[in-house]
Amino acid sequence: MTSSTIPNASLSILLDGIIDYAGLYPPASLDMQPMVDTWARGLKSELSWMLGRIIVPVTRLDEFTAASRDLFPTDVDEDPWVISALLTPSADDSMEQQIDAIERFNSTWANDGSGGAVIDVVEFRGSSANSIDQMLDLLPDELFPFVEIPYDQDVRGLLAVLVGSDAGAKVRTGGVKPELYPDTTQLSNFILQCAMADVPFKATAGLHRPLRNHNDNVPAMQFGFLNVFVASLLARMNEEVTVDDLRPILTGDSLHGVEFGEDALTWGGHRFDLDAIEETRIAFALSFGSCSFQEPWDDLDQLGLLPARG
Repeated sequence: MTSSTIPNASLSILLDGIIDYAGLYPPASLDMQPMVDTWARGLKSELSWMLGRIIVPVTRLDEFTAASRDLFPTDVDEDPWVISALLTPSADDSMEQQIDAIERFNSTWANDGSGGAVIDVVEFRGSSANSIDQMLDLLPDELFPFVEIPYDQDVRGLLAVLVGSDAGAKVRTGGVKPELYPDTTQLSNFILQCAMADVPFKATAGLHRPLRNHNDNVPAMQFGFLNVFVASLLARMNEEVTVDDLRPILTGDSLHGVEFGEDALTWGGHRFDLDAIEETRIAFALSFGSCSFQEPWDDLDQLGLLPARG
């Protein structure tokens, strides 16, 4: 990362490590080798500081290893590839078997935090408090879980299971069908309830672009990742915030009234200093999954939010 590719302080803190790359999934739907090669190129880019983890289903770990083993960092001074593994229990691959596969991978490729690759996060769907409890009990302490929670239900009961459990929630913010997109009230409520319960979260799908926009291919109105993460700042930092307070941020489709400064971020009259942004990103609004990182980069560039790249 060079000084010429780092935006001002508030935006760089907001976007640091924010994108989890899910190139295997729609609409990109890449095959394994092209997906791995794209990730490797991204890590060498001047904008690699925005990248977090690469997302791989546990059931495809062997395929992933075959495609990527020659690309893993080998220098002890290099950071390892960090991986979020999707757990998809089935009759053929139980939860216990998938955890065993993760432990075998880490015992082979995790080199004391330097070089190699490590799975340190898992993601799975949670349909009931009891099922979530059972799955959390099976996980070893070194794996941080994100539990996908249905946004069209009362999320408070499911979030209650995660309180104090060193786990996070996951919200689906889009997909290939219109019905996979939450409306503004549903997403506002999810963010607000996570803040009230002090449960960190990540988002997945439908956040390729920085600001609210219409996806003609679905078709559906999409939230922008700037919208979601700035709304999370407000929810985290203001105990009196309501769903109605979050809606204007989530629906913003321009940078009018928005300023990313060296000492604070201002959006629609709300001001967040650097400490607030950093605390929110570290402890609350952690990342979003996207099948492309080039599209977010290009859109940020078009909005004039990224300095010229050398």
